[in-house]
Amino acid sequence: MSNEFALNAQVRSDLGKGASRRLRRNASLVPAVIYGGDKAPQSISLLAKEVAKLLENEAAFSHVLNLSVDGASETVLIKALQRHPAKGFVLHADFQRVVAGQKLQAHVPLHFINEATSVGVKKGGGEVSHTISEVEVTCLPKDLPEFIEVDLANLELGQSIHLSDLKLPKGVELVALAHGSDLPVANIHQPRVQPEESEGEGAAE
Repeated sequence: MSNEFALNAQVRSDLGKGASRRLRRNASLVPAVIYGGDKAPQSISLLAKEVAKLLENEAAFSHVLNLSVDGASETVLIKALQRHPAKGFVLHADFQRVVAGQKLQAHVPLHFINEATSVGVKKGGGEVSHTISEVEVTCLPKDLPEFIEVDLANLELGQSIHLSDLKLPKGVELVALAHGSDLPVANIHQPRVQPEESEGEGAAE
């Protein structure tokens, strides 16, 4: 697996909130936990600078990561991050083990394409609104996509794209659709402010 999606970690035996604070303050480490699969949860710590570098890549959130814990390899997904409310750095991380052959659930970002050249924008003068920026998928680890494209090329003014309109990679299903919820993803609407009309009204006064 690419080093781009790999992290080194150490087993953590000093547990509790006080211990976590000491880790962050004294050693620039991020406390974390690995859970899932057929193993017991494991408390670990990671270098804060390595975590920050990994998270610079959006794909890290929807990619199977290789976690080396004291030399033992674990394949995991990022399931939750607790961040500092003001400074944004990671205070704690949750990783879920990935088991080959077992379906997983993960959040995958949406990449919107052809916005400026869509029918509703180019011909209708509309504006694009994104209703959601990511979707939760279920699939085998080998089928997990880094992102899902949303093509707005043929979207007209007043129309919306829903989850059921998305083209999904083979083997990938949307959790919301499985639960009967066909959410809107994006739409093209009339601009809320129309400068030409405002200027005309000002001139008339």
